[in-house]
Amino acid sequence: MKQLLFYTICALCTLACSTTKKQTSNPTTVSIQFNADSAYAFCAAQCNFGPRTMNSEAHELCGQWITQQFQQYGYQIELQKADLRGYDGTILKSTNIIAKSTKVQSPRILICAHWDSRPWADNDPDSANWRKPVMAANDGASGVAVMLELARLLQQNDSARVAVDFICFDAEDWGIPQWSNEVDGDSWALGAQYWSANCQKATAKSYQYGILLDMVGGQGAKFYREAFSMQYARSVVEKVWQAAGAAGYGSLFVNDSGGGVTDDHIPVNEKAGIPCIDIINYYPDCRQSSFGPTWHTVNDDMQHIDKNTLQAVGQTLVQLIFSEN
Repeated sequence: MKQLLFYTICALCTLACSTTKKQTSNPTTVSIQFNADSAYAFCAAQCNFGPRTMNSEAHELCGQWITQQFQQYGYQIELQKADLRGYDGTILKSTNIIAKSTKVQSPRILICAHWDSRPWADNDPDSANWRKPVMAANDGASGVAVMLELARLLQQNDSARVAVDFICFDAEDWGIPQWSNEVDGDSWALGAQYWSANCQKATAKSYQYGILLDMVGGQGAKFYREAFSMQYARSVVEKVWQAAGAAGYGSLFVNDSGGGVTDDHIPVNEKAGIPCIDIINYYPDCRQSSFGPTWHTVNDDMQHIDKNTLQAVGQTLVQLIFSEN
């Protein structure tokens, strides 16, 4: 993942001003509780396979496990396989795991995350680690873990008035490494690009909106209003941040801009035409990276996953889903 892009000062000021508006409604807090212990276990289970780098055995086995989990919770699975070309010409055996709710009613919402691991720890403070794979506990596994726990909750609680589909995007993190002199934003989010380009219009139109989860389990994480999310799906950002406040996690969902991120939600917006936002951690005071101290390092492991962060994101989504009409 990803590149953090900054708009001009004027654009940032416009976004900042637009996000200071007070919410006008006060939704009732839902009683259904997200289980952070369960989400943590789902995260650890993925990491137990090892780094899920493209074309590896760990990647293949973990993909089978994720598929089985969604099936266990009553979801219909579509495996979208494709040979995608990495920035360096490597052919990546990609599988987007699409889990569809059996509910036939409208409306529907889409929640997604990437499930592959970064093959190079190219932001590690020790250059000796730059070509080692990343365990990707936060940058990958945490988003899938939250989705699996939501799927489990939705099976147990059938009162939601919306159908929720999930997509685990593949080949997100094969973007150009920092040691290369090349710059290519299209080298990221390859699985999401493929799904979005091949998404049927009827499928895209069936979704009211989408939410991307990326790095949602880190210690000390907070979530700012990502700039492209504000550009493409401002009303969805408002809805989610309002849900966070109702769930009691308004302090972690900050009413300020965190810059724009090249991530899976970009092709979902631009190619599939689904208004989609990115819930992604932002550390404005972290010297190593604004994505946090473990981003693209060998330290992105289970020791740096915080159940409190998983709980904040998961409960916010529970509040959102079970408050929808």
